[in-house]
Amino acid sequence: MSARMKLRREVGRGGFIPSGWQLAWYEPRRRIGVYYPAPLHWLMRAVRELVYRLGVAVRAPGIERSQVFDMQRTHRERQRLADEYARGYLIGWRECFHACLEVVEEELTRSDDVWEIGDLLTDTPKLPRDN
Repeated sequence: MSARMKLRREVGRGGFIPSGWQLAWYEPRRRIGVYYPAPLHWLMRAVRELVYRLGVAVRAPGIERSQVFDMQRTHRERQRLADEYARGYLIGWRECFHACLEVVEEELTRSDDVWEIGDLLTDTPKLPRDN
């Protein structure tokens, strides 16, 4: 551990960087830069990147599982779009229904036209109103 610490320096923002040491990588969560001696910093950065990429490759799902994930993602997206369409359709239907209901209620509240319907059904001529 002490040999590793002699070769590695972790420096926070505004900290002292020893001469001859170069930034190997920066850790944003901890807000520190990791420094190694000049030629060694490239090697340590490459080793760190290689270990990371190998870990990602090992943890990656298999082909079949990846295909299942893609199918599930596609299904969820289609379901979400269908739900949005249905929600919009129902809102439009309700608006139309309420507009039709208002027209019907308006027609029913007009009481002077009741006798015109009876005249229409019996084919009697409409008499002019005396107002």
